[in-house]
Amino acid sequence: MATASSNEIKRIHPHKFTLWVAMGSIVMMFAGLTSAYIVKKNQANWLEFSLPGVFWYSTFVIIASSISIHLALKSFKAREMSRYRLLITITAALGVLFMTLQTIGFFSLEARNIHLTGPNSNAASSFLLVITLLHMLHVLGGVIAILVTFLRAFNTKSKSYSSVPIEVISTYWHFVDILWIYLFIFFNWLR
Repeated sequence: MATASSNEIKRIHPHKFTLWVAMGSIVMMFAGLTSAYIVKKNQANWLEFSLPGVFWYSTFVIIASSISIHLALKSFKAREMSRYRLLITITAALGVLFMTLQTIGFFSLEARNIHLTGPNSNAASSFLLVITLLHMLHVLGGVIAILVTFLRAFNTKSKSYSSVPIEVISTYWHFVDILWIYLFIFFNWLR
């Protein structure tokens, strides 16, 4: 009987499997968008411009948030609940700060007369807007999940010690972090 249970295949949790499928789909979407960007770049009226410096700050913020959620997960697994609450709060705040910095970056481009939409816009700036806004929507989804986790962390009525929800959120958060780093490199050096 012991050999039967030790030979049993360890299965992935259904929520984790669903997350990996969703992340694969998101990767394909962004690969398609960045490929379209490269193809469209060959047009004669393509506008070359550099990203505002605030996008560097947002990159550092999302990397810091990835570190904080990693530490939050470790704290949760170690049952260090006060440290976990602090770190999940920091992660949520950094996620909101990331989106705020991205928005400031868009306004900075507009201030430099690089119009993102409308009759004076260029395909280059519109692609940047669409791709970055899609990423921000995915970050927003992560922030909402983190905020729900944040509220649960301070709920004293239910004591659930399953680490699956925070593992799923952490994996997703690392994913949007890596996705932003790819996009940041793409827009700065590969385009």
